[in-house]
Amino acid sequence: MAKKISTKVKGQNDKKIFVLDTSVILYNHNALNEFEDNDVAIPITVLEELDNFKKGNTIKNFEAREFIRFLDSISGKSTMKNWRRLNGPDKGRFKVIMNELSKLDARQVFDDNKPDHRILNAAIKLKEDYPSRKVILVSKDINLRLKAKSLNLTAEDFETGKVKNIESLYRGSSTVDNVDSEVIDKLYSQGFCEASDLNIDDQLANHYYILKSPSSSALAYYSPVTNRIERVEKHSVSRIIPRNAEQVFALHAIMNPEVKLVTLQGVAGTGKTLLALAGAWEQRRNFKQIYLARPIVPLSNRDIGYLPGDVNEKINPYMEPLWDNLKFIQNQFGEMDKEYKRISDAVENEKLMITPLAYIRGRSISNICFIVDEAQNLTPHEIKTIITRAGENTKIIFTGDIYQIDTPYLDSQSNGLSVLIDKIKHNDIYAHVRLEKGERSELANLANELL
Repeated sequence: MAKKISTKVKGQNDKKIFVLDTSVILYNHNALNEFEDNDVAIPITVLEELDNFKKGNTIKNFEAREFIRFLDSISGKSTMKNWRRLNGPDKGRFKVIMNELSKLDARQVFDDNKPDHRILNAAIKLKEDYPSRKVILVSKDINLRLKAKSLNLTAEDFETGKVKNIESLYRGSSTVDNVDSEVIDKLYSQGFCEASDLNIDDQLANHYYILKSPSSSALAYYSPVTNRIERVEKHSVSRIIPRNAEQVFALHAIMNPEVKLVTLQGVAGTGKTLLALAGAWEQRRNFKQIYLARPIVPLSNRDIGYLPGDVNEKINPYMEPLWDNLKFIQNQFGEMDKEYKRISDAVENEKLMITPLAYIRGRSISNICFIVDEAQNLTPHEIKTIITRAGENTKIIFTGDIYQIDTPYLDSQSNGLSVLIDKIKHNDIYAHVRLEKGERSELANLANELL
């Protein structure tokens, strides 16, 4: 039956007015186009704040510049003081709010003339000017939303691109119980079986399985290359021995030449970074270089330029976890062992490079194994920027814990790692593993479980 089309015309008073905070623009420069046919307003204070972000090489600087260019292109020769139509037949209107003098003054309420409070005043002023319409402040800043609500102003997070149900985020593996013993015997004897042998309806590319029968068990995955369920064997990599099924799967995904993009998600101590490093080092002959990177999240959001010393001295405190894991792999070999010296030589000769992400932009990443640690601190746009720079024979591994985020304005649903897992799942060149069990120590496990 054909879908019934509504003939009701949406009146102007039925449309909402969304007021965007600076944090929304810095998260997504295209945010102005994400509100269907509703109207969108930008407080003049937001433009002032964006002016402070337009210079620099971080993703925030890029977003600020792109939004300023976009606003300039759609405004043309006209002013933005009055409502103007956004480009597109299904879009609403936009304008810049010049008047931030509302009857209820947030600056007096909170006793501070900061930009956030002027943005609140702009939203309140719109609410006073358009009493018949719903005015909503949109901000990634939780505290600003709370302040808005305390002033009887509706406030929401910017929802575009967020993972709707984070608890059902793709895990990358599953357990199949009551498997016929003959099927598991076939896996051990032939190395593979058919998906129909397991009564699996949906064959998900590079999905991992823990197969259990009453008398035995096996680890396997679905190969999109052979269209079969293939056995996954446990073996050490760079002398790092996987301690549970998920770690076996993680190493398999990292070592699989058909998989070009890997994500490892799990809490602290599950071995994400160590496994990624061990797998990359084992495959070093297949790549020109190995890049190890992580986003820098300075304390109190101050730029690293405030720290003393040269560039290396500034970034070393943020890179220490990577160095620790690399040292752990190196210490699996004796100091007189050739492999021990190879790791030191690789660092010295920049075959293996540890660097912040800010220094990766602009470089070619062809023929490179690229590990990005703490990827939950990246925005979806940053993740996309990294992946779209991948050239021939490049493998990218993202690791992180989506529940341990240090970047303001990101959460478990909106960070780049969660969005990547949700959108790229089941692709033939992608594999994901959620690591559940902590293997660092009993003490670390206790903290993860009880604190």
